[in-house]
Amino acid sequence: MVDIEELKSRFLNLEFDRKDFVLDPERVAVVARLSGENRPEFTDPTHPDFQASPAFIASLAAGRHLPIEFPRLGGIPMDGGKAVTCLLPVRTGVPLTGRTHLHEIYDKSGRSGRMIFLVSRMEIYDADGHELAINDARMVIREKHDDAG
Repeated sequence: MVDIEELKSRFLNLEFDRKDFVLDPERVAVVARLSGENRPEFTDPTHPDFQASPAFIASLAAGRHLPIEFPRLGGIPMDGGKAVTCLLPVRTGVPLTGRTHLHEIYDKSGRSGRMIFLVSRMEIYDADGHELAINDARMVIREKHDDAG
């Protein structure tokens, strides 16, 4: 059985990935339109306040999902959803950096057994070091049981 407290003490809040991005304005606009967005600040690259929509920010991915040393938990991993918090506009055509760490590790038990939740948080910064957005990706792992007998 996985020791959640031990995982927290070893892995929470330690940056394990850093990735640089420069967002293409046309791709940002297409994603916004395809996701149902209609405000011009998200869909029109010529708009004076053009910026990436939360849907586009949610698509940004780190190079790694977990730290290299993170143990294999067994079981069945599933996507548990994403959440984006926009702090400042995320602009296109400028250097951005995503810094990723494990933000939360917790478990829940239910009818199907124990589920382990891992929240990987990418914080997105501009070249001046201003935090622009937070992109949380939740992974759920249903703990595998050996049912011999």
